[in-house]
Amino acid sequence: MNPKKTFASDNYASVYPEIMEAMVHCNSGHAAAYGADVYTQAAEKKLQEHFGSDSDVYFVLNGTGANVVAIKTLTRSHHAVICAQSAHLQVDECGALENNIGCKLIPIATDNGKITVANIADYLGDLGDQHRVQPRVVSITQASEYGTVYTSTEIRDIASLVHRQGMHLHMDGARLANAAASLGCSLAEASLAAGVDVLSFGGTKNGMMYGEAVIFANKKLSADAKYIRKQATQLAAKMRFIAVQFLALLSDDLWRKNAQRANQMAQLLMQELRLLSAVKITQKVQANGVFVIMPKEIIPVLQQQFPFYVWDEKKSEVRLMCSYDTTEQDVVRFVAAMQAVLPNAYAY
Repeated sequence: MNPKKTFASDNYASVYPEIMEAMVHCNSGHAAAYGADVYTQAAEKKLQEHFGSDSDVYFVLNGTGANVVAIKTLTRSHHAVICAQSAHLQVDECGALENNIGCKLIPIATDNGKITVANIADYLGDLGDQHRVQPRVVSITQASEYGTVYTSTEIRDIASLVHRQGMHLHMDGARLANAAASLGCSLAEASLAAGVDVLSFGGTKNGMMYGEAVIFANKKLSADAKYIRKQATQLAAKMRFIAVQFLALLSDDLWRKNAQRANQMAQLLMQELRLLSAVKITQKVQANGVFVIMPKEIIPVLQQQFPFYVWDEKKSEVRLMCSYDTTEQDVVRFVAAMQAVLPNAYAY
């Protein structure tokens, strides 16, 4: 069976061959459970090489679990989390944060998925008021749900404000690799080194099968993390199979190679779509997503050939995601299919 390529999500892509090989290689004999194995210990050290020797690493099963463990470790039920209105934890996690922590989310409307110092400051006036929830964490997404990227300077500015208020900065880094590749910097420079206190670091969208890492900047922040991970049902018994994936992804710059490929294909897709007069690109293409407004009637026709998601039905805006295995031929075929249903489509 060889399913067609899609532009629906980078989650749809297959597991990168070297990562699959690493999983097969460690599938031999017995290994201590719950992270007491040599693979997990090696992977923790590998992550510390990338994010700092003082960082503290906890492997979990998925992105929602990573966000729950990361934020619950830093909050109590009377606290609030400030995030973008489009943030995954606000829109696509079925209230997991509120259910598992009991604290409130304060979503901020943005045009591009990024929140700013000015946005955040507007919600800090009630600090100390016993009648109001207390903002405790600011959560940013790197790259954002709109495919836009925070620069290291932007992160430092947010971190400075947050830390002055005695709060913490969380980053949902499901596509951190794409953001760092776009910025031409290290994973740390696009996250912890810029002032992030706890990172949900994902690899599923960059060639892994499953698994995430919750990375705290230091152990003072993570004192209760191991208990919270267990309560959140995110402690994997056979953790070696998560750990070896990170070992492979973070060796020989494989994370960057995969992310750059996906980003490059998004750039190519953007360039080709710009030639079509009937479509409009709505966001800067900085990572591996392209957001496009197109005629509503052609969407279901195209989706039959190349599945993708409608982002905003009111505006007829769609999201086109590229993956590490997206090829130039995939892009050309998609644009040709669009041409076929858009007569006189080219802008001259």
